[in-house]
Amino acid sequence: MKSGLAEGYTATIMTEVTPVMHAQFEGDVVHPVYSTVSMVYHMEWASRKIILPYLEDGEEGMGAKVTVEHLAPAGTGSKLEIKAAVIKYERNIILTEVVVRDFKNDRMIGRGEVKQVVLPKEKIRKRIESI
Repeated sequence: MKSGLAEGYTATIMTEVTPVMHAQFEGDVVHPVYSTVSMVYHMEWASRKIILPYLEDGEEGMGAKVTVEHLAPAGTGSKLEIKAAVIKYERNIILTEVVVRDFKNDRMIGRGEVKQVVLPKEKIRKRIESI
């Protein structure tokens, strides 16, 4: 990894809840609100944005662990801010704390942590091929 990444570094993404993000299984909507699956996706995406500027050409990040607490519903049209902050960085392991807030109503929708591991692309390719 390139130098410069440190604890405290942040990345933020914004999204608006759409029907595609609703809690659903096999196409059947269970609740017309922001799903936990969508929250995990956005948490991983915000965390990935942190490492992207620091990856060398021959490196890639892989998700290793996600913990999530889904604290409140967010309905269609809610504007969400997903902010990731590095809380631990050792060698090739980056741990971020992520908070999801309803931007308009200023309330916390969820929180959690995302662990990423940066590895050589060749090592990742070999692992995938061995499946």
